[in-house]
Amino acid sequence: MQELRRTRSGPFTDSNELHTLHELVDAHARFLEGDESMIRKLVRPVEDALEYIPKIHIRDSAVDAVCHGASLAVPGVVSVEAPFPKDSTVAIMTLKGEAVALAKSAISSESIIQQEKGIAAKVMRVLMARGTYPRMWRD
Repeated sequence: MQELRRTRSGPFTDSNELHTLHELVDAHARFLEGDESMIRKLVRPVEDALEYIPKIHIRDSAVDAVCHGASLAVPGVVSVEAPFPKDSTVAIMTLKGEAVALAKSAISSESIIQQEKGIAAKVMRVLMARGTYPRMWRD
């Protein structure tokens, strides 16, 4: 065995633009000097890794509450991108396509569309920083 190589990991394949760690170190050094153009070419957004996960798009008014760890309620849901069953992992996204959190669906995608209230998903991991969107919920 001359070379063992991973050819695919999630949505990423070896045919995508691959970069060495040396290129990343050089880009980081330039970033520290104030030039962020090279690092922007190398580092991909987290949304690229969520390509194959079903997505729930939420209202801007619900984003900060989810960032604070609140469960996603059905009234906060705008759309569901792909059908999914109960207890599946879903990505909670803003209307702009920004990743907010990863969650476990409390009900199926059909139920989210049909119901007017209740819990749609329970947050497992928050990806967006608190305060990115304005707070629109009460204590």
